[in-house]
Amino acid sequence: MNLPEVKGFYDARTGSIQYVVSDPATGKCGIIDPVLDFDEKSGSTSTVNADAILDYIRERDLTIEWILDTHPHADHFSAARYLKAKTGAPTAIGEHVRDVQKIWKEIYDWPDFACDGSQWDRLFSDGETFRIGELEARVMHSPGHTLASITYVVGDAAFIHDTLFMPDSGSARADFPGGSASDLCTSIEAILALPAETRLFTGHDYRPDGREALWQSTVAEQKALNPHVSGKSRAEFIHLRETRDRTLPMPRLILFALQVNIRGGELPPADDHGRRYLKIPLDALPSSVW
Repeated sequence: MNLPEVKGFYDARTGSIQYVVSDPATGKCGIIDPVLDFDEKSGSTSTVNADAILDYIRERDLTIEWILDTHPHADHFSAARYLKAKTGAPTAIGEHVRDVQKIWKEIYDWPDFACDGSQWDRLFSDGETFRIGELEARVMHSPGHTLASITYVVGDAAFIHDTLFMPDSGSARADFPGGSASDLCTSIEAILALPAETRLFTGHDYRPDGREALWQSTVAEQKALNPHVSGKSRAEFIHLRETRDRTLPMPRLILFALQVNIRGGELPPADDHGRRYLKIPLDALPSSVW
């Protein structure tokens, strides 16, 4: 059986993991959830993370077939647009990104913004398949964290984004605009219905108790060891998730990141002097924890 090779790239600043998933038989690969570096204190952007991915691909003599996002991220900028400009590879995300765009179009007061997903080359629907080399990839709509979240199942590897973290870290929050703990529970149930040996690659790791960063588990390990799901009923999970979410402050970059990420990673257009500006709406998330 031809199994995918998976390389994770950890961004300590945001706790995010970016992935290159490749087909050993053909040297074709996909990039999942790449990070464009942003420092909110200075307003600076850079491409250190994305260039490290390109270096790895170049060193391994791989060919990029896809640049994939699992959802519009709230804690980092997507480097999808930068990588497309550098490589020409197509970008893709789930079709429900249009629902997320509608929410944030109102928050940012962008009356002319196109909420049609046209900022990506392809929008995937639930159950749709595509190929990375000879590997079949399947899309699972996995809402809850966001309306648009999807899981990519490539061979025996599933890229589960912000649904489950490592078994010692529980599950992802579900209180962003459009989020739902009930939907997240349904999505996690579908992921845990995959074969027990399926490798699960999470989207974040926050290194509890200072341990080293980790991002790979299995369905069996999650079922046995994750306290958010092991031995928990659906009602217990939803209560746990909603109770915990009420204590969490919003990610520090959420109002910065969404206006880039609902545009497929495109930065705001430059003005006549060549300067770009982000627009931060005040009191847009009034119930959030400080």
